[in-house]
Amino acid sequence: MSFKGVDHVVLRVADLDAAIANYNKILGIDPKRAHSDVLQADQAFYYFENGTFLELISPTDEASPIAGPLKKLGDGVHTVAFAVDDPKAVDDQLKADGIRTIGGAFVHPGDANGLLLQLSASQG
Repeated sequence: MSFKGVDHVVLRVADLDAAIANYNKILGIDPKRAHSDVLQADQAFYYFENGTFLELISPTDEASPIAGPLKKLGDGVHTVAFAVDDPKAVDDQLKADGIRTIGGAFVHPGDANGLLLQLSASQG
């Protein structure tokens, strides 16, 4: 198994515009905005020179997979993504070690102290 480091962090937020205003002040940069039909959510991405990024995500519908955790837990860290050379191989090894995974790309929060961990393909 080869974890390379943190690829990105996802923060779930109830008010995307307010969160963007806060992070613009903190980081001094503007994000790239997007909408995900699959996630039923609006997103803002802050990209950094080292190749990592911070994503803010806010559900646009109660059916969004972000809506439940936001309602239950409020604003906060939703996902930490780790860069790995081979997500499938890491997923296979985690399963062999008794770690629950979701869809071959995530470690179940129940096995990661309540945090959703993502296996993200390394870019280098």
